[in-house]
Amino acid sequence: MITVLRRFLVLLAVLFWQGGFTFYSAVVIHVGSDVLGSHLDQGFVTRSVTNYLNLAGTVALVVWAWDIASSRDASAWRRWLRAALWVLLLASLGVLAWWHVRLDDLLDVASHSILDPTRFRTLHSWYLHISTIQWAASLGLLAATVVAWRAEDKQAISASVEA
Repeated sequence: MITVLRRFLVLLAVLFWQGGFTFYSAVVIHVGSDVLGSHLDQGFVTRSVTNYLNLAGTVALVVWAWDIASSRDASAWRRWLRAALWVLLLASLGVLAWWHVRLDDLLDVASHSILDPTRFRTLHSWYLHISTIQWAASLGLLAATVVAWRAEDKQAISASVEA
């Protein structure tokens, strides 16, 4: 039963984090820009939302670490791959959180303006690239996780049949 709970929590946390990121980037940013009348105003909304995405990422990575540590997957390469992707996600989350503070330093919240537009554009471009890498790594880890779960289930069925 604990295995089912752990897997459910992994799916819930990852879907909230990366599903939220995907929906926000693909839909909300564009709709918000249209409704608010500018990408700049939408950017100030995104500035706050990003903190919640980073928090969701932290929770998801904790739950995912529990799953990886609890894995009974016999495949060494898949255990290594899952751990490596998890480390990449943790590192990218740390970099993005740090980068977010650097971007915030270039904003004047009171006047809804960017203090150094050229520097902001450069940093923001890198932020988007790192976010894309994080998103792709999360999909890779999710796929490897599902395959590992399947292998674990097959092992458990084989062990129960042999017993």
